Amino acid sequence: MACFLSALPVAAQALAPAAPVVSVQSSGAGAEATATIEIHATRDAVWRVLTSCAAAVKIIPGLRECEVQATAADRSWQRIRQVVDYSWYLPKISYVVVATYDRPNRIDFEQSAGDLAVLRGHWELQSAGGATVAHYGLRVVPGFWMPGWIVRLGLERKLPRMLGALRDLAETR
Repeated sequence: MACFLSALPVAAQALAPAAPVVSVQSSGAGAEATATIEIHATRDAVWRVLTSCAAAVKIIPGLRECEVQATAADRSWQRIRQVVDYSWYLPKISYVVVATYDRPNRIDFEQSAGDLAVLRGHWELQSAGGATVAHYGLRVVPGFWMPGWIVRLGLERKLPRMLGALRDLAETR
């Protein structure tokens, strides 16, 4: 990609969106990941995408269902049920997470029920001039036998797509 971009005029290089920076490590039977992307939208626009089930189905690869089951009166947390169908060779995965909100800075989420042994993560949003930098962290361990390297490879493939879709959706709002 660097060779391709270096052949473009400087003005065209500035228009090319930066790829998300993703790091994934196997961790026992699961994996841990961090990812960062710059989005040319306000934190509020990014926040609205991250807290919408309708948007989640568009940005999370394999997400087939998303349903808010409960919301705090002060909107400081939500209980959300999701169903993911990653591929034909894996079972559908269903889980419930509790998402805790510190608007517009941070979202923490942790599985409270479901098919995964561990699902815990966060989104952190920082203003950067006219853009937002979104930082993502995740720890996941399947609730069924699967080598950690398969989990790692899946995240390495799907996280850049997810962050790119988040950027595309937030920038069009």
